[in-house]
Amino acid sequence: MVLLDVSIVNVALPSIRGGLQASESELQWVVSGYALTFGLLLVPAGRIGDVRGRRTVFVAALGLFTLASLACGLAPGSLFLVLARLVQGLAGGLLTPQITALIQQLFRGRERGTAFGAFGTVVGISTAIGPLLGGSLIAAFGTESGWRWVFFINLPVGLVAMPLAWRLLPHRGEERSRHDYDPVGVGLLGAGIVVLLLPLVQAQQWQGSGKWLLVPVAVLLLAAFLGWEVRYTRRGREPLVDLALFRLRSYTFGSGLITLFFAGFTPLFFVFTLYLQIGLRYSALEAGLAITPFAIGSAAAAALGGRIVHRLGRRLVALGLLMVVVGFVGTLLAVHLVPRDGTGWATLAPLLVAGLGSGLVIAPNQTLTLSQVPVERAGTAGGLLQVGQRIGAAVGIAAVGSVFFARVASTRGDFAGAYQQGLLVATAFVVAALLLAVVDVVVDARSRARSAREAPAPSGAAEQRA
Repeated sequence: MVLLDVSIVNVALPSIRGGLQASESELQWVVSGYALTFGLLLVPAGRIGDVRGRRTVFVAALGLFTLASLACGLAPGSLFLVLARLVQGLAGGLLTPQITALIQQLFRGRERGTAFGAFGTVVGISTAIGPLLGGSLIAAFGTESGWRWVFFINLPVGLVAMPLAWRLLPHRGEERSRHDYDPVGVGLLGAGIVVLLLPLVQAQQWQGSGKWLLVPVAVLLLAAFLGWEVRYTRRGREPLVDLALFRLRSYTFGSGLITLFFAGFTPLFFVFTLYLQIGLRYSALEAGLAITPFAIGSAAAAALGGRIVHRLGRRLVALGLLMVVVGFVGTLLAVHLVPRDGTGWATLAPLLVAGLGSGLVIAPNQTLTLSQVPVERAGTAGGLLQVGQRIGAAVGIAAVGSVFFARVASTRGDFAGAYQQGLLVATAFVVAALLLAVVDVVVDARSRARSAREAPAPSGAAEQRA
């Protein structure tokens, strides 16, 4: 429900503009406001769940998200809708870390990989099916008020999920004896994330280069956060983020890899939808259908990846990234070689390949990244991982979007060329993630070989040599 809301709203923006007479700036805040408040709470929410109990936080956040969805659907004006979306983002940021933490808490070994595979299936379906579902709702209820049902669709899901979650999830078995929330750390990290994300999510609407002055400010805030966390730890207190997490190679490599991947993976839906709807005059429903092969491939591969990740490790993730690169390149060739009317059909196969690759990346990487994280740190670790994904997505959309719109402006409407140039930038991010995965595979192989050489010989073999 939370992940679906990220992509489903994009196709509803023209309907919102017509129904509420919203300005371009207000429409942008409908999207970017959600992203900002979502990213703001991810790490503190993980900590709250670790301390207070994940079931309680999960159900409370789910209830708040459902109420915010109702408020969005009933919005009498654009300002009310923006404010409701801000609350919805806060609820989503509070909810999401509890999911990965509960998987860490409830499952072990191969079962954990299977659980993350199921979660990856949901991620793949929700991310790519959003435009299709949104287009269907708008087609069914009309462009004037169809956007309201994009939010109302969350109500039955939330009302059913809340009592089930309260009944089925474990009750505070993971609660810690100490309640240390590190308020200064929360403030510094939250400010750093918001200041970093703000110029990225407003890249197209905030004209001029002045917005990028916020990036060094964000770096200073995040550096101050790291310094505070070190000092807080030395005082014998419990910091918001245990920096020892980054001594775990699996966590460090996995966090960097998924940030780069989301920088390349997320913009695909952004520029492809724009190309289809504006450049080729597809309807919202037709554009959603064109992206469906990616959703199908991602869902199918995520389930498989969760079952085999323990056997193949990061090599499986590297294979998935290679498939995404192949799929992206195939999509580029299809747009370049096939006439406009056949673009939707020509991109089906490469999008399916890219979707299959994505399914082998997200869930398996999450399993590997969190594999060595203690259960009592699962919420915070999962929240940090989600922050990396949000920052990666914001960077990718800003970079790819800038290239896309610059090409459209300079050529007076060459949407095909703009899509190709934008997707080249997205592909570069995925290639960078692939290189990081290959480095991890090589380092792991050398580490295993070194351990094998340094391992003491069996006693029988030692006696024979003697």
